[in-house]
Amino acid sequence: MSHAMDVEALTAFLARDFGQVAEDFRVEAVTAEGLRLRLKVQERHLRPGGTVSGPAMFGLADVAVYLAILSRIGPVALAVTTGCAMDFMRKPAAGRDLYAEVRLLKLGRSLAVADALIFSEGVTEPVARANMTYSIPPAR
Repeated sequence: MSHAMDVEALTAFLARDFGQVAEDFRVEAVTAEGLRLRLKVQERHLRPGGTVSGPAMFGLADVAVYLAILSRIGPVALAVTTGCAMDFMRKPAAGRDLYAEVRLLKLGRSLAVADALIFSEGVTEPVARANMTYSIPPAR
């Protein structure tokens, strides 16, 4: 599968079009399967008990899948999430970044489907899994 955007292009797109969250993330790799994205965990991402909150993990999965899709189709800012099923399986390790490994399962003209496994840095087993569907707007 060819790549329309590499790590540098995705990072620039995120900074330009989503500056409000760009500093939270680092695109680490565009892979044959999809993408790897890191959430640079800060205090604002934590819930009581010192673990990363569910909304922060959802945000990581959502941004990771979005960028994986853009890595293939180019900078389409209006591609949107239309569905998500998320399983929270383990408590993330305290004080560690999270990263999502995305596998694109289907990339059609109007829909994309992907899985995102979320890991806590230094831990082998995933802490969460998200299955996401995105709507891709028609080309103009």
